[in-house]
Amino acid sequence: MVTHMNMNITGIKIRKLFTEGRLKAIVSITLGDFLAVHDIKVIQGPTRLFVAMPSRRDESGVFRDIVHPISASGRQELESRILQEYEVFRDAQQELPPAEPAVSFRFEQPVI
Repeated sequence: MVTHMNMNITGIKIRKLFTEGRLKAIVSITLGDFLAVHDIKVIQGPTRLFVAMPSRRDESGVFRDIVHPISASGRQELESRILQEYEVFRDAQQELPPAEPAVSFRFEQPVI
């Protein structure tokens, strides 16, 4: 038996911000403290920001969502929460003083 559950978004993490182009952010969410969804994109459309779910190209070259809300209300709730968190995070980043350029070196041992 399948019962209707309300979406319980327990975490939203803005993983990366972009200042140029239509792609504005890469986001991960946690649902109910038991399921993580990565590679959600915040994109600037012609009239507004929108959320694109993780997708992959199928054998015919069409991009298909890997995971997505199954109702319009679920999509609206998810998009609203992600965009709200994106705007708060973006605004907080803009208020920070400019950082010194950082140089990071990461060396990994080869796996044998």
